[in-house]
Amino acid sequence: MRLLLSWVRDFVDIAASPQEVADRLGLRGFEVASVEPLGPGDGVVDFEVTANRPDCLSVLGFAREIATAFDLPLRPPSPDAGAAVPLASVPVGASDRVTVALEDAELCPRYAAAVADLTPATTPSWMDDRLRAAGARPISPIVDVTNYVLMELGHPMHAFDLTALAGAEVRIRRAAAGERLTTLDNVERTLDHEMLVIADAERAQAVAGVMGGMASEVSDRTRAIVFESAYFRPASVRRTSKRLGLKSEASARFERGADVNVPVVALQRAIALMQAIGAGRPAGTIVDRYPVPAGPRTVSLRRSRLDRLLGVTVPDRDVTRILHGLGLTVSPTPEGWLVAVPTFRVDLVREVDLIEEVGRHHGFDRIEPAFPAVTVGAPPPDERIARDALVRLVLTAAGLSEAVTFGFIEAEPAAAFAPDGADTVVPVANPLSAKFEVLRPSLLPGLVDAVAYNRRHGRRDVALFEIGARFTNTRGESRGVGFAWTGAASPEHWSGTRRDVDFFDGKGIVEQLGHAMGAEIRLEPGAVPFLVPGQAANVLADGAPAGHLGLLAPALVEMAGAPRADRIVVGEIDLGRLRGRRTEQVQALPRYPFIVRDLSIVVSDALPVEIIRGTIRAAGRSDAAPLVSVDVFDRYKGKGVPDGAVSLSLRLTFQAADRTLTDAEAQQSFDAIVSRLAREHGAVQR
Repeated sequence: MRLLLSWVRDFVDIAASPQEVADRLGLRGFEVASVEPLGPGDGVVDFEVTANRPDCLSVLGFAREIATAFDLPLRPPSPDAGAAVPLASVPVGASDRVTVALEDAELCPRYAAAVADLTPATTPSWMDDRLRAAGARPISPIVDVTNYVLMELGHPMHAFDLTALAGAEVRIRRAAAGERLTTLDNVERTLDHEMLVIADAERAQAVAGVMGGMASEVSDRTRAIVFESAYFRPASVRRTSKRLGLKSEASARFERGADVNVPVVALQRAIALMQAIGAGRPAGTIVDRYPVPAGPRTVSLRRSRLDRLLGVTVPDRDVTRILHGLGLTVSPTPEGWLVAVPTFRVDLVREVDLIEEVGRHHGFDRIEPAFPAVTVGAPPPDERIARDALVRLVLTAAGLSEAVTFGFIEAEPAAAFAPDGADTVVPVANPLSAKFEVLRPSLLPGLVDAVAYNRRHGRRDVALFEIGARFTNTRGESRGVGFAWTGAASPEHWSGTRRDVDFFDGKGIVEQLGHAMGAEIRLEPGAVPFLVPGQAANVLADGAPAGHLGLLAPALVEMAGAPRADRIVVGEIDLGRLRGRRTEQVQALPRYPFIVRDLSIVVSDALPVEIIRGTIRAAGRSDAAPLVSVDVFDRYKGKGVPDGAVSLSLRLTFQAADRTLTDAEAQQSFDAIVSRLAREHGAVQR
C-alpha cells in the first residue's frame, strides 16, 4: 500500500515526517518497503500489508493506525460540508431511474446504487497527483472518482453507463452455465453457475467484485451512470477470480474481506467528489439493498489474560486509549473490558487478537524478554522421535542418503504404487497443478522420481531413503520408511570388480533395520503389482505384515524418466510395526564347546530358503542337543542334481549352556532335523 502522507492529513493532524511515520509503524508490526520524500513534510511510504489486514489497504485504515501510534484524534468522513473528507447528503430510498433486484443475498449481502447525471469535466491536478502517488493511473473523471474512493476508504466501486443497461435494471444474480461476458480488459470470458454477476434485464454486465464489462463501460459519450457500491462474500470473489485467472484491485480487497457497513458511505463520498470536481450531480436517492444488517462483534478482554500473554502490565487508560483509537468501542467489566469490534476489522475475532493490538501499540520494544513461569513438567517426548532417529542412523550407516519429497503427487504414479489399489488414492480437492493432484499412498513414487532425476543428471549410483506419512482411504494416515537403490552395491575398488545392487542388498537393509528395532524380520514370496515377479517379497515383522521389498518393474522405471535397463531395488516398511528398540544384553562367552554338522540336501528350487531355515529351527529345539545357529554356505544346480531341484549346503551348530554335548546327542538332533525336512519338504540328503 503506497501511503501519501499529505492525504493522511485529511484524517489526522500529523506533523511527523514520512520517515518518522515509517519508523513508528514499523515498531507496530508493519513492514516498510520504501520511503520516498516528495517535498517539505510530504512523501510516500510503501507498506507491505498482510492478508489479514484488508482495512489497511486504504488511507483511512492507516490514518487510524497513525492516530493511535501518535496519540492523535481521528477525523472520520462526515456529512459536514466543511469536513476534510465530506460526504454527500443523499437520502436513501427507492429510485425512479433504476431498479435494483438482489437475487442472491448469500453471495452479496449488501448492494447499494445511485444514479448520477454527468457533465463534461476533467480530473483536477490535486486528485491526479494523489492517484499517481498511490500507484493508480488517472483515466477519466468518473473512473478517477471511484479509484480515489478505493484508495481513500478501501472500498471498491464501479460505474455503469445507464443507457447501456437494458430496462434500466440492475440484477445481482448467479451466472448461467456457459454465459459469456467481455470484461474491461477486452477478453471474452465463459462463466459458470458458481459465479456472481451484475446483470441488466437481458445479460451480465460485470463479474461481481472482480471486473466490469465492456458493454456498459463509462465513456466520453456517457451522460448518466449508475454508481455501484456493494459487499461480496470473500470466498465467492476468491473462487471466481481464480477460475477466471483475473485479478484486480477490487478483487484483492473483496477476497480479503471488505466492510459490509461502508457501501453507502463510499457512495456518499463518491458523489461528493463528483460534485466537487464538476463531473456530475446525483439524480434521486441511494438504493440500498441490505436484507440482514450486520453489527459489531463483541469480544471479552480479561486483564489477567492480557498481563499473562504480554508479560507486562499495560495501564488501563492505555488499553482503553489504544482500542478506542483503532475504532473499537470499549466498556469496562469486573474482569477487564467488553469490546465491540466494528465490521471493518475482520481480523479481530478472539481475545488474543485484541491482546495483540494492545501489545502492538503499547510497543513490543517495551516488553522485556522473559521466560514464562513453568507450572507443569514437560511432557515426555514422543516415542516416534527416537524411533525415527534410530531408523535414520541405521539407513545412513548402510550408505543411503535421506531424501524429502512432496506429499502431493500425480495421480498416475499414485495409482501404480497404491498398496490397496487405485480406488484408495486420496484426491486433493483444490490442487495447485496436475503434479499435486493426490496425496501419496506410498513413499516410493517420490523416491523413484528422485532416483530418476539423479540418473538423468549423470549420477550412476543413487541410494535414497525417506521417512514420512502415506495416505489412503482404507488405512488413513500412516508413517513409514521407504528406500530406492540403483547402481553399485558398494563403492568401486581396484581390488575387485563392480557389482550392481540386487534383491539381496535390499534384503540386508530390511533385516538390519529390523535387528536395530528389535523386530524379527521374515520375508515370504508375494505378488506386488509394481515389482518384478520372482524378485518381490512381502516383509513380516514379528509375524505381522509390515511392507514389501523387491526389484521395481521396468515399465515404472521408464515412467519415472530413468533408463528402462536400470535395476532399482525398492522397499517400504510400516514404522507402526517397528514399535520397539533392540535391547542388547551382555552375555558371558559359552563355557562348553559346540559341535558343527554340515548338511547337504536336494529340494525343489521353488522352495524359499527361509522356509527351510524355519523348519530346521523348529526341529532343532531339542533338549538333547540345542541348535544355536543355521547358515547356508552353498547353493548348487547342475550335474548330479535333477531339473527343478537345487542342492543346498547348510552348517548346523549345536551347543548346550550347561554341559558338554556328546556326538550321540548332536547326531540325535541332526537326525531329527533331516527326518523333518524329508517329511515336510521332500528333502533328500546327499
